[in-house]
Amino acid sequence: MSEQPFSLRTTALKVYSPSLLYGLGLGAVTPVIALSALDRGATLATAALVVTLVGVGSLISNIPAAMLTTKIGERLSMVIAAGWAALGMVLGIIPSNLGVFALGVTMLGMAGGVFNLARQSYLAEAVPLEFRARAMSTLGGVMRIGVFVGPFASTVAMNWLGIAGAYWVGMGAMAIALVVCLWIPDLQSRAAVEEGQSRAGGSMWSIAKDQWRILLGVGLGIICISAVRSTRQIVLPLWGENLGLDAATISLVYGVSGAIDMLIFYPAGKVMDKRGRAWVAVPCMAVMATSLFLLPLTHSVPTMMAVAMLMGFGNGIGSGIVMTLGADYSPVSGRPKFLGLWRLMSDTGAMAGPVLLSLLVAVATLGTGVWAISGISLLGAGLFGYFIPRTNRRRIGDP
Repeated sequence: MSEQPFSLRTTALKVYSPSLLYGLGLGAVTPVIALSALDRGATLATAALVVTLVGVGSLISNIPAAMLTTKIGERLSMVIAAGWAALGMVLGIIPSNLGVFALGVTMLGMAGGVFNLARQSYLAEAVPLEFRARAMSTLGGVMRIGVFVGPFASTVAMNWLGIAGAYWVGMGAMAIALVVCLWIPDLQSRAAVEEGQSRAGGSMWSIAKDQWRILLGVGLGIICISAVRSTRQIVLPLWGENLGLDAATISLVYGVSGAIDMLIFYPAGKVMDKRGRAWVAVPCMAVMATSLFLLPLTHSVPTMMAVAMLMGFGNGIGSGIVMTLGADYSPVSGRPKFLGLWRLMSDTGAMAGPVLLSLLVAVATLGTGVWAISGISLLGAGLFGYFIPRTNRRRIGDP
């Protein structure tokens, strides 16, 4: 561990600024991906499928991202990811057919898989244990801020350049992020690795076998929280439409929920550092379960707004929890590969949540689907409450 005093402000210049830019670039184009697909001849169903390619790209890139980060390091991996995302944005700018555009969307997801894993691994090694949760929560909060600001920036650009303006904003943000990543220093620990200490930590399969108790314990909780979070973004608009609300009102409710989510990340990280991870992980899932249970019982704008605010609070206090737990349980030797497995579980949950909701809505009702997701959130709370205090964490204090 470095003897120099650690400063989150210094870390902000190194890691948070490219993360803010990356989030801004992604947020700029996310609202218009479906519209861009429709402009290229897609049907409504096909356009919805194209939007999911961001998640698919991230899911399929987790293992390659782990191998790449192990081989070339976190900084260069972030540089490559930002460049790859910028190229994906180019495919959104140029006139093209639907297939080429879909490839560009998939590239954004692939770049996100590499970038997110590399920045998490960087912080896990660069930040002392006593600051880890605050650093990870701030990282999650900064990304949220970027995603929140992105649509406003793209709206300004689209007034001048049409729908392509969103992709110009995205490409510019990714290009600047690339430059910033070139400027940040390599981790000091890599010097020790180059002197003969192994950083690879064996194969992905051997790491999975060694860490199977963690992956089947806390890891299942990660699948639950990821499923709930991804579904949360869908159920609010769907329930608002079910109540007959107009688009502007639904957007307002969603925006207020997102604002609360965005504003409370640092206190949550401080609680995790001072009191322990379970003090945030369990309440996060319990509050989310409560809000999801209450949502189908709302029948007016005020009641839905109250539940949406509660949902935003529950999700916000869990900002950074997935990354923090991944860093906690990752071995120093083979850390990027373990985090690759960790992100694979997270992305699997994120993909499975909306699929489960869709199936339940098809065979039952929207309310039934929302209550089922509430049950998954309760399951996650139970898994976190049971496994986090009891899982072997001896290596958390390792340098």
